[in-house]
Amino acid sequence: MTITSTAFQNDEEIPREYGFDGRNVNPPLTFSEVTSEAKSLALILEDPDAPGGVFVHWILYSMSPATLQVLEGELPRGAKQATNDYGTVGYGGPRPPSGTHRYVFKLFALDDLLDELRATDGREAFYEAVEGHILDEAVITGLFEAA
Repeated sequence: MTITSTAFQNDEEIPREYGFDGRNVNPPLTFSEVTSEAKSLALILEDPDAPGGVFVHWILYSMSPATLQVLEGELPRGAKQATNDYGTVGYGGPRPPSGTHRYVFKLFALDDLLDELRATDGREAFYEAVEGHILDEAVITGLFEAA
């Protein structure tokens, strides 16, 4: 399984428009080679370089396994979002306090729909829900420098 973006290449700079202080919309993402056994797809965007530990910018789940892309600033039909570490539901763009941080988009093919997750849930509940249900995963990492 793969995840790519037309906005940035793996381990390269994410354009500023996708940052919290830019347009604060998600970049376009493309998925391929999803296993036919998947019942759903889920995605989490994390900053492992945040001063207080991993900071979650986006949790997207209950995507159809037939989803081939997430368009810029849009959600796939039927997809659900959970709470990021800004305390809001949905995408919250990169905003590192200093230096350059890595932003890791992790895509999971699951044998479950994650019906137990709610919009008020965060990172811990997400990882508890996907545990034991991951069929495949793919990662793309973007970089973002503090303004």
